[in-house]
Amino acid sequence: MTPQLDAVSIIVSDMAASVAFYRRLGLAFPDGSENEPHAEAPLGGGMRLLMDTEATIASFTPGWQPPSGPGRSSLAFRCADPAEVDKTYTELVDAGHHGEQPPWDAFWGQRYATLADPDGHGIDLYAPLPE
Repeated sequence: MTPQLDAVSIIVSDMAASVAFYRRLGLAFPDGSENEPHAEAPLGGGMRLLMDTEATIASFTPGWQPPSGPGRSSLAFRCADPAEVDKTYTELVDAGHHGEQPPWDAFWGQRYATLADPDGHGIDLYAPLPE
């Protein structure tokens, strides 16, 4: 069997804050996930988003330390249209999340915006621009 990508995994410092953030983006974490050291949400195409707390990773990786600074990872969420990019970005920033790049019309033909989840992971929002 050839290995197949099955999941994307991120390390979080506050599971409750991260579950709440990703639920706002439409991911369906099971009830109670915010209180667990590991949580999973299904993604399209059979993929999953996995989240583990820093304490969980440290429990089985001797000497592990959380990374510092931005750029730990980046996830991209396709929106239905440019208006949804704007709306989602505004809702998340208004909820207290850090906006990196407000929505703009990118030269490659997409409405694009970037913000950060509670742990600084980059979150890109995009939708094709009308032709």
